[in-house]
Amino acid sequence: MPVQTSPRPTSLDSDPYPRASATIPTQGGRGGQRTGGAKKRTRRKDPLWARLTVVFGAVLMMTSGVAIVGSKALISQATGNISQKNLLGGAGKSDAEGGADLDGPIDMLLLGVDARERWAADDVRADSIIVLHIPSSHDQAYMISIPRDTEAQIPAFEKSGFPGGTDKINAAFQAGARNGGGWEGGAQLMAQTIKNMTGVSFDGAAIINFGGFKNVIDTLGSVRICVKHEVKSIHTVMVDGKQMWKADAKKTGRPMTPVVYKKGCRQMSGLEALDYSRQRYGLPGGDYDRQQNQQQLIKAMAKKATDKGMLTNPVKVNQLIRAAGKAFVLDTGGVPVPDFIFTLRGVSANELTMLRTNGGTFHGNANNREALSEQTLEMFKAVKNDKLGEFVYANPSVLSTRK
Repeated sequence: MPVQTSPRPTSLDSDPYPRASATIPTQGGRGGQRTGGAKKRTRRKDPLWARLTVVFGAVLMMTSGVAIVGSKALISQATGNISQKNLLGGAGKSDAEGGADLDGPIDMLLLGVDARERWAADDVRADSIIVLHIPSSHDQAYMISIPRDTEAQIPAFEKSGFPGGTDKINAAFQAGARNGGGWEGGAQLMAQTIKNMTGVSFDGAAIINFGGFKNVIDTLGSVRICVKHEVKSIHTVMVDGKQMWKADAKKTGRPMTPVVYKKGCRQMSGLEALDYSRQRYGLPGGDYDRQQNQQQLIKAMAKKATDKGMLTNPVKVNQLIRAAGKAFVLDTGGVPVPDFIFTLRGVSANELTMLRTNGGTFHGNANNREALSEQTLEMFKAVKNDKLGEFVYANPSVLSTRK
């Protein structure tokens, strides 16, 4: 299905604020052809495919050693196998919100799904929900995770026949995907639900299949993860010295021993990193710790993609491109991918700031169900007004505690 476009105007605000450390954008913007408006700065230039990694939240990379002045044709070739669909529906930015070009702030919706081959396509929930904000200066990026159990008013959705109702926010994806709505419908209903809750409209979106992330990480070789809290895996076990998913391990009939992630920093394989980022039981902050761990994984992937050794191996680069193509579904809002990437040439993995909602702990409403705190709602208001840098500076407690 062709990508739906709906223009968005320019925001003139820029955020003069101290940096924290930056995030993994995908791309987007509602509207037809746009021209990049990033301010020119004197700064270190990462290789082009590393920029792509930042843009897509993992490893959409180009060829070894290509600088940001590289050919847009090369970018198009590298990203040609990424599935692109209309993931936003009516939740895209309007003209009044800045949809006509890329000069203003850019807001992305990143949805992580845990799709198993044995599951039906319309029976999947989005258990990782991240709002990515890039200010109008285009040299910084922020990740904000929305708790999966947040109580939400999910609007009616004609495409899937969903009548509307109150449920956990991660159910919005499933409700939109039913009855032929597919992942496209799931993302559209999720985007509308979040827009209604936070006031934030979006330029683009990406669905990240965490199963696909494993292949991307394995192609990278490994990622460096710092474990803050020791946790026992509920998804994997060791069989004869090999880590396996429990369902596969049971088929072997062999003795199984637990997988425990000890505190400290180390390199993790794709299976280890993915499994660790999915844990929430046994962590002191539950899903809030998992949110930070998932943000940490995304940033670690972006950093690993800038390793010099990766850039000098054409075979590895081609493998990464293929792996990334299986891990993402994108909505670029009708904006050509090369244009978007050149606009964000000032963003790198080091400018990725990870933020916490609800102070990193459960926040209940009058029904003792999870809800967004007043501080978190103010944070989303700052996103909408492109004042997030100022908000973070005034509220440092929202910064993630992960490295």
